[in-house]
Amino acid sequence: MAAIIFTPKIPTTNHIRFPFSQTNFCPRRFGPRCYAQNPHQPHLQTRQKERSFSLKECAISVALAVGLITGVPALDWSANANAATSPALPDLSVLISGPPIKDPGALLRYALPINNKAIREVQKPLEDITDSLKVAGVKALDSVERNVRQASRTLKQGKTLIISGLAESKKDHGVELLDKLEVGMDELQRIVEDRNRDAVAPKQKELLQYIGGVEEDMVDGFPYEVPEEYRSMPLLKGRATVEMKVKVKDNPNLDECVFRIVLDGYNAPVTAGNFVDLVERHFYDGMEIQRADGFVVQTGDPEGPAEGFIDPSTEKTRTVPLEIMVEGENAPVYGATLEDIGLYKAQTKLPFNAFGTMAMARDEFDNNSGSSQVFWLLKESELTPSNANILDGRYAVFGYVTENEDFLADLKVGDVIESIQVVAGLDNLANPSYKIAG
Repeated sequence: MAAIIFTPKIPTTNHIRFPFSQTNFCPRRFGPRCYAQNPHQPHLQTRQKERSFSLKECAISVALAVGLITGVPALDWSANANAATSPALPDLSVLISGPPIKDPGALLRYALPINNKAIREVQKPLEDITDSLKVAGVKALDSVERNVRQASRTLKQGKTLIISGLAESKKDHGVELLDKLEVGMDELQRIVEDRNRDAVAPKQKELLQYIGGVEEDMVDGFPYEVPEEYRSMPLLKGRATVEMKVKVKDNPNLDECVFRIVLDGYNAPVTAGNFVDLVERHFYDGMEIQRADGFVVQTGDPEGPAEGFIDPSTEKTRTVPLEIMVEGENAPVYGATLEDIGLYKAQTKLPFNAFGTMAMARDEFDNNSGSSQVFWLLKESELTPSNANILDGRYAVFGYVTENEDFLADLKVGDVIESIQVVAGLDNLANPSYKIAG
């Protein structure tokens, strides 16, 4: 059986399409490193494993959708659980707490294991510039100016507290970033005064990168112990950045694209560590995109009967446990969905809020069956509104696409992953099995 989200894993002659995932393309942001060339490329053909799901699972999906749309508990889970009775799904209003954060950079900043109010108070008005720029024309700059002044004032008032929160081993680097942040804010103020609207967003992005760097410099070591049964597995004890280069076929507007992905080992060390280890083994290089239906893009199903990575040292499929970090907790939950343990109101530290959220695929009814198949969420559907969806707490998120994420919607089955390379953070990988394998 193959791992693919929301479906039983029974190979059939019909390729699975999620019932609520009709393609809904977002406006394109034609950024760097995604470009068109001659679209006529050799066509690689590999076996496509086919799937479908039963009427039972279709009914479950429909019932979940109805429950999420109406806010009324719509499904008795007792048919799918060992317990005689199970609580129904929570009311939708319980799950939504204000406007959801959808920016991958912001999600990663807030997911860091730090508690420094001073830096967050600088961060917030800079992030609010995005909303200010939604106003048409130069009128937006009045609001942007208020955001900048608030951030500058807060930085001056709280700089001492921010510096005191830096890890001792990273303090010099953090102070250097703070100095750059101050200079950058002065530059942004002049941009606003010159009424140069087009220059605001790039400068805002630069300043938020400084903020993120300062916040990462506040993390002193890895904050908790991974459970003993998983301690010898590849573990990402921190963050890593990878670049995934994809060759796009039969698309006159796009020839290839490089996606930058930040992997978060603070909140998913086992899942992210497993993926980085596979990347270093070149497991995904040359592999095709195997699902692209407007709902998710998915890959990682290897050639042959195996549906995950076969560890050469054991000749068995290497699997990882379901791993979910809950907001307010010090360590992830392992081996259980949040609904399994009754945490219906809990918010996950890495939510399915952003376009390009990256997660581990698994068998629907086996929490610990994840191996090598991964997927990227493409859009919010009836089942996946940000902050209120049935993916959070049921699948392990371990990263976000932070550059060129919009181009994920252009990928299709048969496009080829030319390479995935770790470009930062490889030194955070503990117990790398690829080194043992040579």
